[in-house]
Amino acid sequence: MKTADFIPNWTDEFDGAITVCDSEGIIVYMNQKSIIQFSKYGGKELIGKNLLDCHPEPSKTKLKQMLEKPQQNIYTARENGIEKMVLQTPWTEQGRFCGIVEMSFILPNELLRVEK
Repeated sequence: MKTADFIPNWTDEFDGAITVCDSEGIIVYMNQKSIIQFSKYGGKELIGKNLLDCHPEPSKTKLKQMLEKPQQNIYTARENGIEKMVLQTPWTEQGRFCGIVEMSFILPNELLRVEK
């Protein structure tokens, strides 16, 4: 197999949740971790739904702004005592805005320790 012929689907086993929406906010892809993470909201059934309908304010407004004017949003969030890194970034193909990719993953405890 030539390198150019090999296109891995690395998102399947990525150790974090990956959710992708199109330029209108419609969820078009969720990897397995994303499906599990959002299972109480419908999991795989969220594919085809609008991402804006899945977020309360002020997150909804921030996502709407990102869809109107593509920009990156990076933050950490603590949920149930677990710290996560969240990256929301524009998805483009040949320079054309196609939507937003959201990747979130757990931050290891050793990164959270503050040395004194």
